[in-house]
Amino acid sequence: MREDTRSRIQEIALKLFIEQGYEATSLREIAEELGVTKAALYYHFKTKEDIVASLAEMRVNEIHELLDWLRLQPRSPEVRREFLVRYAVQLESSRHQEIMRFLERNQTALRDHPTMVRTRELMLELVEEINEPGDPLPLRLRRAMALFSLHAGMWLSERDAGTREEKRGATLQVALEILDGQESDEVTVKAAMERFGAAG
Repeated sequence: MREDTRSRIQEIALKLFIEQGYEATSLREIAEELGVTKAALYYHFKTKEDIVASLAEMRVNEIHELLDWLRLQPRSPEVRREFLVRYAVQLESSRHQEIMRFLERNQTALRDHPTMVRTRELMLELVEEINEPGDPLPLRLRRAMALFSLHAGMWLSERDAGTREEKRGATLQVALEILDGQESDEVTVKAAMERFGAAG
């Protein structure tokens, strides 16, 4: 029950932070939206910064999981492709889109927040892990761009027509094409996503 309340606080706070802005939202407003007292909110989070840290920590933990898996694998084209699919699925199965929207709209207030700094550091570690020491810069950049194109694709396709699955598939297809330096196809992409439970 405690975890359910904590999760609900995160959900409401994230919604208000996106709608009103981080600095303009008070703990009192979050408590009112939840229908609880400020004291009840304090039981879970003492400050807005604590809420932000908890949201970012979820993302940090997800990235750590991927890094742990990646470091146990050989560095090969097949592993890099699997990593990219796993990363795409991870983005879909978390609150990532809402958190990214929140960060985008509150960049000034949160740019130097310790957990945000740690998230950026972990992303750079992921980029290092999908490259070989001594790889030429254009190749390293291409692999990094494949990873970050997953983020861009989610944002850029928001207003496009089509189902969520179609947008997700198109984004992953482009990312795999950037990674491999050659065209991919919808059948291959769909099969890859189904393997990790991302279809539907």
